[in-house]
Amino acid sequence: MFEFTLIPKKSEPAAAETAYDVVIIGGGAAGFSTAIYTARDGLKTLVLEKSTTGGLAGTTELIENYAGFPEGINGMELLARFRQQAERFGATVAEFAEVLRLEPLAPGQIAIHTTDEVYQARAVVIATGSHPKHLNVPGEAELYGRGLSYCATCDGPLFRDKAVVVIGAGNSGLQESANLVHYVKSVTIVEFLPTSKAEKILQERVFGHPKVQTFFNQQVIAIEGTTAVTGVRVQDRTTGAERVIPAEGVFIYAGYQPETGFVQGLLELDRWGYIKTDAHLRTSVPGIFAAGDVRADNVAQVAVAVGDGARAALAVREYLAGLSPA
Repeated sequence: MFEFTLIPKKSEPAAAETAYDVVIIGGGAAGFSTAIYTARDGLKTLVLEKSTTGGLAGTTELIENYAGFPEGINGMELLARFRQQAERFGATVAEFAEVLRLEPLAPGQIAIHTTDEVYQARAVVIATGSHPKHLNVPGEAELYGRGLSYCATCDGPLFRDKAVVVIGAGNSGLQESANLVHYVKSVTIVEFLPTSKAEKILQERVFGHPKVQTFFNQQVIAIEGTTAVTGVRVQDRTTGAERVIPAEGVFIYAGYQPETGFVQGLLELDRWGYIKTDAHLRTSVPGIFAAGDVRADNVAQVAVAVGDGARAALAVREYLAGLSPA
């Protein structure tokens, strides 16, 4: 699928404690699914996560569409189970280990440079997922943590009996709105598009709730407030009229940005920064694979990320089998 030129470099052998068969970058659903398979295959496996494990799925209050949990399950609990399963098979997990760059040295030899250590792997799986996009409007940066948040599951309880605005009427925005209505006074949903593209069941659950009101086709102009959020200024995209929606809290769900800064210039990315892969989840550099939300043309669903992790692990197995003995 891809053309590439790999220039072997001279390097010192990695110490045994920093040398792995597989290094997985990202401790979310795709990363741990990969680790379960590779560790169970007897491959020495390391999972690196730049913060705490769990990924975006771990910030979701209730996951209802993952098979095997008919009553739904808290996202952090589900991801904790994924991690426990990977560790049971022997995978090592390192939190707060941010990867700065990858350095392919030779076939089956990739250096992974982190803030504190340099690891070496025969294969690498990138499962770093994505993070919430910022609106980049006045007041957003200044009021972050002062009534503005990107995670209602994390910060929603701080706004009990208060009026809040949720920006974004996609799946994430409506899922978190459905959680917020249990304890806030009101939820006002602001959406850039004229309609919601969320799943029908979420629309039915949220839009009919007595605490919820919606404003579609609205451009967010600014987050209002000095020391704390007081409202959201919006402009009607049809009439051009502006108004301020009073609020004591704002939660932004305006889409996601892939975590691929550390591979720019190394891997082939699409125009949005997602990693291009072939059908076997191979990237443009041999020995480096990608899985989950970080991959181009993917959908942000836990079940898909888990399936990607399994496919990536099987592709790694095939790749390693084709290398000369380590």
